[in-house]
Amino acid sequence: MAIYLDNAATTQMAPEVISEMSAHMASTFGNPSSSHSFGRQAKGILEISRRNIARYINCDPKELIFTSGGTEADNMAINIAIHSLGVKRIITTEIEHHAVELTAKIQCNKYGIILEMLHVDALGEIDYFQLESLLSDGIPTLVSLMHANNEIGTLLDIERVGSICRANGAYFHSDTVQTMGHYKYDLKTLPVDFVTCAGHKFHGPKGIGFLYVSAKLKSIPMILGGAQERNLRGGTENMMGIVGLSKAFDLAYGNLEEHQQHVRELKNYFKLELQKRIPNVAFNGQTEPEKSLYTVLSVSFPPSDKSGMLLFVLDLKGVSCSGGSACSSGSNVGSHVLTGIGASSERPSIRFSFSRFTTREELDYALQVIEESL
Repeated sequence: MAIYLDNAATTQMAPEVISEMSAHMASTFGNPSSSHSFGRQAKGILEISRRNIARYINCDPKELIFTSGGTEADNMAINIAIHSLGVKRIITTEIEHHAVELTAKIQCNKYGIILEMLHVDALGEIDYFQLESLLSDGIPTLVSLMHANNEIGTLLDIERVGSICRANGAYFHSDTVQTMGHYKYDLKTLPVDFVTCAGHKFHGPKGIGFLYVSAKLKSIPMILGGAQERNLRGGTENMMGIVGLSKAFDLAYGNLEEHQQHVRELKNYFKLELQKRIPNVAFNGQTEPEKSLYTVLSVSFPPSDKSGMLLFVLDLKGVSCSGGSACSSGSNVGSHVLTGIGASSERPSIRFSFSRFTTREELDYALQVIEESL
């Protein structure tokens, strides 16, 4: 039996996405920058896809810059803030995705920009009052905070952060890779300047995503070599990826409430069953439904000789998930997120992440393997 419970890392492509991409592979091979009929056909499909995606998240199509995925989009947002908006400070946390955390550290060091790390508590919640206090000094600032943590699932109050940034004249970038396609967005009203997307997180193809850049902002090109993507990202567009991304949006937002309910019920069932079967089991980050990403459950297992091998045993038994532990000083690399929230390095953690294709029967098998192994 092969069971996939690592959907926060990537999701399987939906059959409808594969079909849509396959059809265009056979018929749409022109370069969208070419002026002949093949190019015009491709350009038309490209812009139809852009408009379709923009419709779901209520933004102007011109505000979407297609990228190779979330990592590039996060990097681009930080670089735009530095090189085009003239920020003198970046505020973020130690538990961001490395696409933000490492990029911010390297760029701030390179260009002499102030880097402030917000305090996060044991559940991965930021200190909103500290953020307000820092921004009150008027220094031109980019605040970069992810909407949902990819390891522990804790959700950010994105509207509250955006309002704080607006009130203090700061720019706000949110890494929304884990939540795009899983939550509704209204970018006409949400107080953000940048958000990001990676298609493979919600049953679309790998190698495609976008950066939303508010039309109010001006930017110099980030990749030179052509005038594509509002002259911000040179290079021939990934047409098949864009078509697949657009179809993934159709599927995600066409049945969003149904998908949310299905996955929430699976996550809650899995959590309750673990509590029944495993003494002293605990959970990393927020698990309350309104404060937690419904696709992710980070489980902290009690220390024992057997628990350290649990991830390996699960893999041998056909259950795919991801694991880690807090960093032990000098002894391992570990998870920077678990270290950042002060998790015990003695307790191994495993992240189980679910999708609309996950079934109750699959969870029952995984639970059986866990119980037998421990």
